[in-house]
Amino acid sequence: MARDERGVTAQSEDFAAWYNEVVFKAGLVDRGPAKGTMVIRPYGYRLWELLQSELDRRIKDTGHENAYFPLLIPESYLGREAEHVEGFSPELAVVTHAGGKMLEEPLVVRPTSETIIGEMMAKWISSHRDLPLLLNQWANVVRWELRPRMFLRTTEFLWQEGHTAHADEAAARRETMLALDIYHEVARELAAMPVVPGEKTPGERFAGAVATYTIEGMMRDGRALQSGTSHYMGTNFASAFDIRYTGEADREELCHTTSWGMSTRMIGGIVMTHGDDKGLVFPPRLAPHQVVIVPITRGGNVGVEDAANDLARRLRSAGVRAHVDARPQLTPGFKYNEWEMRGVPIRLELGPRDLEAGTVMMVRRLGDGKQAVPIDSLPETMPGVLDDFQAFLLARATAFRDSHTRTVDNREAFADAVSTGWGLALHCGSSTCEEEIKSLTAATPRCVPLGGEPETGVCVRCGAASAYGKRVIFGRAY
Repeated sequence: MARDERGVTAQSEDFAAWYNEVVFKAGLVDRGPAKGTMVIRPYGYRLWELLQSELDRRIKDTGHENAYFPLLIPESYLGREAEHVEGFSPELAVVTHAGGKMLEEPLVVRPTSETIIGEMMAKWISSHRDLPLLLNQWANVVRWELRPRMFLRTTEFLWQEGHTAHADEAAARRETMLALDIYHEVARELAAMPVVPGEKTPGERFAGAVATYTIEGMMRDGRALQSGTSHYMGTNFASAFDIRYTGEADREELCHTTSWGMSTRMIGGIVMTHGDDKGLVFPPRLAPHQVVIVPITRGGNVGVEDAANDLARRLRSAGVRAHVDARPQLTPGFKYNEWEMRGVPIRLELGPRDLEAGTVMMVRRLGDGKQAVPIDSLPETMPGVLDDFQAFLLARATAFRDSHTRTVDNREAFADAVSTGWGLALHCGSSTCEEEIKSLTAATPRCVPLGGEPETGVCVRCGAASAYGKRVIFGRAY
């Protein structure tokens, strides 16, 4: 198996092995003692904090308020919405004993919070004046995973979940699309992931939802990653939890609700969208360190380290996340390789001769070489350098996605397309047909893209009339 000098499997040899090695060796994560759990290490958690901060700001800017709801949910709550409990039953962790005694009613460890929040909404809403109710929660959730993979599928993970209640369908559907737009913006503008927004087919909907919308990203192995979802619940949960309001005509009505979420799975998406055989490649807007300065202090030249620290301070004043790696026990070459592995966008090398010349050597993570740049100009020019790198990553990922997406109209072309990327195909909408496609090709319908050209015809698999008025994205997925 091909490996580079850092001992990382080449993506082309075994993408799954590459991913597993990189997230551990780069210090993002470690395994928890309980099966399927993960420990997010400080470097990985800092990335999550940056994403969380930007996402939280956008959520609040659109009128939502943060709250927190219990981790433990009475088991009977899940049973009130039949599709919901059926969809989550295989993944539930259930507490049956506490305080040395068997509980009268088992408690489910939160897999998602529609039920417990629905219970509270019913208490808080009575009049049309109480609407809309716009809530968001940052929390951990537990879904028992049989085949865990760090960040992508773990027994416990972190996320935000938005839950809202509205007076009518139109308002709730607008909210559903607003949340999807926020996710689309965060993925593109921050993570440099060219995700495709679309609607899930009925067979792929969230349990209990009337409609589910998604953003789907293509990873560098051609597989899809569902990176955020937004659900219009209709009155299903309002009916189950008696979430009602009295309208202006003094008539009692059921609320229309939504829910939507984005999780630490995004970290895995960033790794698999941008990484290469050398390791991570972080988009600058989410990189824990945007710039790392490596002082080269042969013979204990203290002036170089002082200059590196001064440059870092000036970069931070310009809004750049700069870090000085002055660890004395490690060689500069080791540090270069380590920060390349850890995905830092820009590395600055500063030695005695550079300092004398008033320059520093700049190395871009995906660049071909080193460039001497004036030290004094960096606080002014570095934000633009980082913006250019951010734009390059988005353009590169977009080109990869587009070159691995094919329009297909027969079974052979379909199978070939989904073996390396996505196939755009007409489909009949039958869940039975979807299952046949999955069993034969391992591909599933990722979404019916929003916008796009209308098109009708026959199903690529069974030949029946197409159902969605446009082509559906099919692909193998995480």
